[in-house]
Order: sequence, then structure tokens, then C-alpha cells
Amino acid sequence: MKKRAQPKDAGADRRIDERLKRRPKDPDAKLDAGLDESMDASDPPAVTAPGSPDRPAPSSGYDAKAEAKRRQTGR
Repeated sequence: MKKRAQPKDAGADRRIDERLKRRPKDPDAKLDAGLDESMDASDPPAVTAPGSPDRPAPSSGYDAKAEAKRRQTGR
């Protein structure tokens, strides 16, 4: 009987953690840490989300003026 290959844990890259500790606000270090912790084919790490903490992500065509007009006219 042939033995099956066992999956191996790739482990964490300690250099990434060290860089993140030195520069906690560095976006590249945050991204690397998130990627290192995620599994293959999973959703991207939250650090890749568009926008900024104080503003929403840019919309794909939302027009505030057109929306206000539509609400006024009921259309």
C-alpha cells in the first residue's frame, strides 16, 4: 500500500512579523502580514480594501445629485 503525501504547514515568515513590529503603519508590512496569515484561494486581507478609515470606498458610478433628484421626484 502506497503512503499518501501529508499536507505540510508552510509556517509563518518571522521576518514579516519583525518588520511589522518595527513599522506598524507600513502598508506593505500590513499587507505582507495579512497574506502570510491567509490561506491560498481565500479572500484578500482586509488591508487591501479600497478607501480609507475616514472615507468610504469610491463608488462605481453612484451619483449623489442624481440620487437626490430621484428621491425628490419619486422616480
